Order: sequence, then structure tokens, then C-alpha cells
Amino acid sequence: MIDLLLQGQISLFFVILIAIVISLTFHEFGHAVTALFYGDDTAQKAGRLTLNPMAHIDPVGLLMVALIGFGYAKPVPTNPAKFKSMWADMFVSAAGPGMNLLLAIVAVNFYAFGLTHDWSITQGESAQQFLVYFSLINLILMVFNLLPIGALDGHYILPYFLPRKMAQAYRYWNGRYGNQLLTGLILLSIVGVPVFSTIWNFGESLLPYITFINME
Repeated sequence: MIDLLLQGQISLFFVILIAIVISLTFHEFGHAVTALFYGDDTAQKAGRLTLNPMAHIDPVGLLMVALIGFGYAKPVPTNPAKFKSMWADMFVSAAGPGMNLLLAIVAVNFYAFGLTHDWSITQGESAQQFLVYFSLINLILMVFNLLPIGALDGHYILPYFLPRKMAQAYRYWNGRYGNQLLTGLILLSIVGVPVFSTIWNFGESLLPYITFINME
């Protein structure tokens, strides 16, 4: 991200930064509202049942986004003891990536529909940049957070699809080494290994599959 500033692409830098802030905010809100649906009001009491970015954005995590293109938001607190369903943990975890997928679908199809109907709001370069990058960023957040390592959402979801003994073993090993593995991936990306560019390319490859408006 910082490269954009060094290259003089200031407007694109802020377009992407704003898109990331909005995407992270909806991601965390998705966790919070789903937790409440399943009976856990912990996030609500912590002031996280809101779309105000200030409640969700972590200053250090946002700074990391600006500097290296990777960061994080404040985790939504939950109390599994309050959940009303044995599946709640999975659905609460999936709600964040699910929200990102929903935002990507809405944004890319709004963009496509606007182009085909000559809406002025989708004709400007800034609007086009925002909608395209907003869609991509949300797909990337979805894909990244579904990785079943460390504290990412995927590590709560995967055990539900594994046999009981395998799920127990997975939880044990991920608890011991998952965060180290995640940190390793981040460090590899910083030194030039195309970890996140691969995730970006994969997210980009998903765009045609969520675009339902024919732009031809």
C-alpha cells in the first residue's frame, strides 16, 4: 500500500484504504449480529453491534494495512456458553467472511448494472476504482479469513467438517502452531514470497462467478 503513495497514486491509496475500513467494519459487524442472533449479547454489550468503524478498527492494524497492505480489526468478543445452538460457533465465524462475500456481490453487480444503464455514478474513474477494488478487497478478506490457521475464522469452521478425532487433533495443533504459521506467511509475504498476491489473484478469479449482470 505504501508503494502507492511513493508512486504518487494518492487518490488510489485512499480509495483502497476507505474500502478496507468499510469492509473490515462490516466483517466484524457480521460476527456481532450473528452472535446476538444465537443468544450471545457479549458483543452488543461491548458496543460492537454497530457499523461505526471506530468501534471495530484497530489503530495498529490499520497502520499495518497502510504500510504493508495487511492488517486486522478488533476481534469481536463472544461467550460460547451463551450460544443457543451447537452450530453457533461455526455460523458466527462464517458470518464475517459471509458479509464480505455479500458486499462483493452487491458492489460488483451495482457497478455492472450501472454501466449497462449508463448511470453517471458509475461512469467516473473514482467511482469505478472504488467499486472494483471494494469488490476485490471483500473477496480477498473472505478467502484470507477462511484459511484454517491461527486465529482466523476458518479455524472455527473447519472442525465442523472433520471426524471427531481429527477435529480434536486439528484444534490441538492449530492451538500450538497456528499463529506461528500465520506469522510465517505474513513474513514470507513481506520478504517477497507471493503469498498474498496469490490470495489476491484467487479472489480476482472469483469476480466473474459473482457477477450476474451481463455487461456486454
